[in-house]
Amino acid sequence: MACRLKAELCCSEFRALTLAGQVLYFHFVENNVRRCAMSPCCSPLPTSGKTRSLFGGLMPNGVHWVCGLPMVTRQRQKIVPLASGDVVEIGFGSGLNLPHYDRSTVTSLIGINPDDGLPALGQKAIAAHHLPATLLVESAEAMSLPSASADSVVVTYSLCSIPDISSALAEIHRILRPHGRLFFCEHGRSPSRLVARLQDGLNAPWRFMAAGCHLNRDPGRLIAAAGFALDRYDVYDLGVGTGIIGTHHLGIARKL
Repeated sequence: MACRLKAELCCSEFRALTLAGQVLYFHFVENNVRRCAMSPCCSPLPTSGKTRSLFGGLMPNGVHWVCGLPMVTRQRQKIVPLASGDVVEIGFGSGLNLPHYDRSTVTSLIGINPDDGLPALGQKAIAAHHLPATLLVESAEAMSLPSASADSVVVTYSLCSIPDISSALAEIHRILRPHGRLFFCEHGRSPSRLVARLQDGLNAPWRFMAAGCHLNRDPGRLIAAAGFALDRYDVYDLGVGTGIIGTHHLGIARKL
């Protein structure tokens, strides 16, 4: 039964269950928590000492395992292969999207991820997949990339955790070439009014436990407001957490 329950957890549920104790410990005992700027299934890590070494080694691997579960992988497979040309991936993490890119259509790949413990795994994934890619350790809210330098931007399970989502989307809009496309797959706000109200009520404690992850963000609305046209937009429930966590937003947005 325990194994079955683990298999049904999505990235955010794992984060809440495993990081709650860690966050509380460092908040109340060490008072030394650093929140990452943006990362898929990101985790707060202490800035120095043996405790950072311990959690810095354990958490990235745990996040990599859970975010690579078949249920989550199937969602990535729906959107990542559609990216083409010069591609930028926001929230590159441990490189879980690498196997899903269509090598025949991708010209170049640049990953963006903060220093949250995952870039080391991301570099290993790049080497293992023999895919020409560059990983930049920086925030999505202030990217060093030139304007109009990308044909496609890919973001999966990352928009929920960016502190300043408007700035990040503005940066994505900036680096895309005219009519460039944003490919996204995120968990977010439920279309059910009842579930959405529950998400609103739970959002504050969830953000504290889950390293800044938001339950109730509406990716489609936020992306459209940032100057994109939604060419494809699907909202569906994975059946995980009665929609509170399982509501997924998947789509393709074109820069206007």
